[in-house]
Amino acid sequence: MNQSRPPLADSSLALLAKAYTWLPDRRRRTDAPLVRTRLMGQHAVALHGPEAVRFFYDERHVERGTALPGPVLSTLFGHGAVHTLDGQAHRGRKEMFLSLLTGPKAVAELVDRVTAVWDEAVRSWCERPVVLFDEASRILTQGVCQWVGIPLDDADSTARDMVAMVDGFATPGPRHWRARRARARSEAWLAGLVGDVRAGNATAPTGSALDAIVRHRDTDGRLLDPHTAAVELLNVIRPTVAVCWFVAYAGHALRTPGVRERLREDDPAYAVAFAHELRRFYPFAPFLGGRAVTDLEWRGEPIPSGTLILLDLYGQNHDPGLWDEPYAFAPQRFVGRPPQRDELVPQGGADRATGHRCPGEDVTVALLAALGPRLARLEYDVPEQDLRIPLNRMPTRVRSGFVIHALPVRVPAAAH
Repeated sequence: MNQSRPPLADSSLALLAKAYTWLPDRRRRTDAPLVRTRLMGQHAVALHGPEAVRFFYDERHVERGTALPGPVLSTLFGHGAVHTLDGQAHRGRKEMFLSLLTGPKAVAELVDRVTAVWDEAVRSWCERPVVLFDEASRILTQGVCQWVGIPLDDADSTARDMVAMVDGFATPGPRHWRARRARARSEAWLAGLVGDVRAGNATAPTGSALDAIVRHRDTDGRLLDPHTAAVELLNVIRPTVAVCWFVAYAGHALRTPGVRERLREDDPAYAVAFAHELRRFYPFAPFLGGRAVTDLEWRGEPIPSGTLILLDLYGQNHDPGLWDEPYAFAPQRFVGRPPQRDELVPQGGADRATGHRCPGEDVTVALLAALGPRLARLEYDVPEQDLRIPLNRMPTRVRSGFVIHALPVRVPAAAH
């Protein structure tokens, strides 16, 4: 049999059925350096490992824009988003995001906004059961919209729309259609705001993300049209709100013996290590996709031009060849040993300045390093609930959302 030819059977239904475990299971069943399959009728190959990350992000090998399915653009990223660009056009648009989302000052200001909302919200938690996933989504929505410079009338409905876009991008059925409706509402709202700012009917705080995106010009010298500007505003807001997945995971992880006690200590290095381990251990994106721009070869295996190339994120983040006890939650693995660039890849790999690695990675780590200790220091009970995290759901989450009963703060009695 010609090993360069894809199987005749399509694996799309198997992917939907197995989700995160599909690629790792396929890889375990082959001795070849790549998995060869067929998805949506197209020849596809899957790679993993640090060397594969570098191969995948080399623009001479792989382009991303043409590989993103329409349903993903209509829910998660948006049509015309930076994710759909390659080459100089991508680098020019990406530079705007890097200027907004990287650097200690920008990251600290966003974290300060979110933690201020968190600290205020926590005061009411002892009055009611709290679903950590839902509460975190509202807190993150309020904090990031303040930071972006967007007036927010209804944090609850905005948070629901941001969550829906993420929750429905990888599945057919009701979740997908909720995601499409949420994106349509959100794009219309923000495109209207962009138009109002440009017409002088609304203001964008100087130096804010809203100001930067409204004024941004692409490499062709043109302003973004209102729809594309709205898409890119959502590509700041939506990924920040998606950190709620990891906040709920943080509650789940604090059940690991010794972790909560250690996180309560004033140890910034351990807090950052906890954030990295959350991103490694818990599932979010199963893989990334691109398309071969020419005939390629990977470790002796031919990859014809036009082939879909998948980078297995979940499999790499749980690879025993890279991680000791990969299915144990162990933040200490990152204490004194920051993850290597192409080793830990929950938000992509390679150079974020030139490639498609998420520019909000620093924000994600900083938010989790700030919110994790706050959650650990909070006194609460965890009632009986469904804490499973199904690996056949994309994107998965703690089934219950992680419900807590916060305990009233005990004020010491005054001495007499």
